[in-house]
Amino acid sequence: MAAKQTYPKTKSPTRRGRGFASMSGLIQNRVKTAGEKRGFAVMRLLTHWAEIVGDDLSKMATPVKIGYSRDGFGAVLTVLTTGPNAPLVQMQLPQIRERVNACYGYSAISRVAITQTAPVGFHDGRVMFEDTPEEVKPPVSEEVKRASAAMTDGVENEGLKAALETLSQNYLSRKGASKGN
Repeated sequence: MAAKQTYPKTKSPTRRGRGFASMSGLIQNRVKTAGEKRGFAVMRLLTHWAEIVGDDLSKMATPVKIGYSRDGFGAVLTVLTTGPNAPLVQMQLPQIRERVNACYGYSAISRVAITQTAPVGFHDGRVMFEDTPEEVKPPVSEEVKRASAAMTDGVENEGLKAALETLSQNYLSRKGASKGN
């Protein structure tokens, strides 16, 4: 009677040769792990915050962490806001709690706390909820346009010519503005 021969288990196939992978698939586990360290078991709260609490409130406050008590009943959601927005967010705490619990599907959050700095340090406490508005440039004068066109007259490559004209217009506009001041 021959003994049964066992073979070593093979490793799972590597990703080689299967093409590109989507970025969400590559970082999904890392984002989930980072969120779970902060108490976010349902990542939907972080990724869809504006849809859950509304656009106006999401511009004033963002979720930072969820802390669970020792007995496990009810959690505390900590939201980060700026000083001037804190009273406005304070008035809407019941609505925040209701909407977040609706996201979870049960009464997971018993209280919402407000902080004006991140709990991990001053560096992370910088709050930027809105994009900074783009600087509005004054219109370029016709004199500056003619001068920049004259400077780039001998350039044959259209892309390079356009870039050089923009550069010279920016330089000449700034130079003219500094003379006036």
